[in-house]
Amino acid sequence: MKIIIMGPQGCGKSTQAEGLSKKFNIPHISSGDIFRDLEKSQTDLGKRIWKALFLGKLVSDNDTMLVIKEKLSKKEYEGGFILDGFPRNLYQAKHSPFKPDIVLYLKVSEEVSLNRLIERKREDDTPEIIKMRLSEYHKNTTPVLDYYKRLGILKTFDGEQQVEDIQKELVEEIEE
Repeated sequence: MKIIIMGPQGCGKSTQAEGLSKKFNIPHISSGDIFRDLEKSQTDLGKRIWKALFLGKLVSDNDTMLVIKEKLSKKEYEGGFILDGFPRNLYQAKHSPFKPDIVLYLKVSEEVSLNRLIERKREDDTPEIIKMRLSEYHKNTTPVLDYYKRLGILKTFDGEQQVEDIQKELVEEIEE
């Protein structure tokens, strides 16, 4: 099963994806983790990713598609995966190297996202950068959600609930 889990930064995508990964024995892939790992490398790609993240921008479509395609080409993902942080825009959704079986969207308010991100104390999570990323996220992601809704594979959940309650709802949806 190929699952995408979406939502603004701080909505709990990785937390929920990790829980689903354990429950269904499907590998979890976080584009954010991949980018942060590459950012530390001294490659040209790593430097471009660092610059984008440092400026509060999204990684370019070309770099994102390159990274995702390479990651998903590994044998361990042939049987499926849970991917969070991709796609970030309509181009990426339409040109994805795979067709998702289901898209799980965790909806949270900007205030909740901001507070959660500030609490986790990452270097790239200043209030100014967070606000820029959230604005960019909503602008680019709304068309993606509409696209997946038209395909009939989008399911929306209240991401402001307790972690366990969200997980229960996600599991029930996948098991249907």
